[in-house]
Amino acid sequence: TDEVVVGVVGVGQDITAINQSQAELTRVANDLRLLIDTANAPIFGINAEGRVNEWNRKMAAITGFSKDEVFGKDLVDEYISDEFRESVRQVLDDALHGQQTDNYQLPLFTKDGDRVEVLLNATTRVDAAGTIV
Repeated sequence: TDEVVVGVVGVGQDITAINQSQAELTRVANDLRLLIDTANAPIFGINAEGRVNEWNRKMAAITGFSKDEVFGKDLVDEYISDEFRESVRQVLDDALHGQQTDNYQLPLFTKDGDRVEVLLNATTRVDAAGTIV
């Protein structure tokens, strides 16, 4: 067969609106990240395994530990004294299972070895799919 190419057909789709929507979602996500990081309240997060996955500037100022120093570490094992580990773990486990705790005095170790208390409101954090993050 002697097929002769006579041209090319291109099919396109206008994705301007999709790109604009994605840019807006990125902007909103960045705004929320900045809000958490710069809040004048200590904010931390743990994942389902109890490892730190959020640590804002106020937490760093209070404890002396930077986000990089605590990220991925077990909050209770690393930063809570022995006598409070069981009760703190229970409050955090409750939050991971949907039970909120308000106004709990959370005792934390600082980088200097001092103890500080943070008034904690613990609630479950989930992503858009409902998975605990």
